[in-house]
Amino acid sequence: MSSMLEAQVPVLTEDAVREWFQSSLPIDDFVGKRVLVLVPDSTRTAPLPLLWDALFQRLSPHTRALDVIVALGTHPPMSDGQICKLLGISEQERGRLFAATNLYNHEWDRPEQLMRLGTLTPQQTEAVSGGLLSMSVPVDIHKRIADYDVLLVLGPVFPHEVVGFSGGNKYFFPGIAGPDILNFFHWLGALITNVGIIGVKGTPVRQVVDMAASLIPVERRALTFVVRGDAALHGLFYGTPESAWNEAADLSSQVHIKRYAKPFQTILSCAPPMYDDLWVAGKCMYKMEPIVADGGELIIYAPHMSEISVTHGKLIHKIGYHVRDYFVKQWDRFKDYPWGVLAHSTHVRGTGTFEDGVERPRVKVTVASQIPREVCESINLGYRDPDSIDVESFANREDEGILLVRKAGEYLYRLTDG
Repeated sequence: MSSMLEAQVPVLTEDAVREWFQSSLPIDDFVGKRVLVLVPDSTRTAPLPLLWDALFQRLSPHTRALDVIVALGTHPPMSDGQICKLLGISEQERGRLFAATNLYNHEWDRPEQLMRLGTLTPQQTEAVSGGLLSMSVPVDIHKRIADYDVLLVLGPVFPHEVVGFSGGNKYFFPGIAGPDILNFFHWLGALITNVGIIGVKGTPVRQVVDMAASLIPVERRALTFVVRGDAALHGLFYGTPESAWNEAADLSSQVHIKRYAKPFQTILSCAPPMYDDLWVAGKCMYKMEPIVADGGELIIYAPHMSEISVTHGKLIHKIGYHVRDYFVKQWDRFKDYPWGVLAHSTHVRGTGTFEDGVERPRVKVTVASQIPREVCESINLGYRDPDSIDVESFANREDEGILLVRKAGEYLYRLTDG
């Protein structure tokens, strides 16, 4: 059904995209101002070369500065060359047309690069979380924002395991945020669970993100878009981060959610090359979990992948992958680990129980990658040799309870009645 919906939503041509920028992006919002554009890194599908070029052509004659920061969250930094490739800037253009354009990475783990906007109070966090958490949470953000008049988000909207739908103010938190607010709302999302939050617009975590963004003392704007797996654009929206996100999330709910009548016993979830560690390839589980049958197996097939996490690998090796209650019922043991890492762990492992010292995940999660068997088993995941898997042997077997997903991680799969 959702494939039909996607086919019914028009795809924008390059000419239509450029025309949209000329007609729908108001120059008056940017004239004479210093503008910092927030973009995703290379782990998101996005036609950034086209969008950046159209944005630059539209705004650069009118702005005092037009710079870019990659909203990495805690992802690894990108080189200048990698950012240029992301934006479609050639080496020759970098030295001429874009010579005055500064390209920055977010640096979440360098306190000297952050500024404090304020603190969420225990009363606020208790109210927004429905009593799940009650604590003070410092709200820190990349300090470069103070050098600009307008912060412009340029990013896609997809179903998301922590916040419901990605995009909008999420490019500030966690995109260019400090660790405290990041850890807080990721753990809040984990307490609610991936299945309970993914693909839902109005979530407590989105409220936290918007609450934190309201503390930013710089004008915020967003250019959101909805894109399918081959980077074709279905829609562009401009406005405040809240309004532009709201419209894009409505369209994403049409385009990015596929529904099936019955759950599957086995799913081969193929990670695209842009997911180069399990930290991001975990999306291959997040987006599939709702349609895995109880006791079924989800295989993250990523023959190119050799890392658990470039940034957080050591911590994950210590704690492993576990269901939420494994941590909640042993909180004194785990409370001092970064909560964002604990959240990632529960999202990859999925729902389940922990009773009388026995953990019972609802589904089996298996990784077929370059990560060795002994490592997978030590972190509580199953292992398959990727060379032993014939991808095509999983194709066209839905009637047998077997599903092949060739590019997993961005479309959400749900049951028809779920």
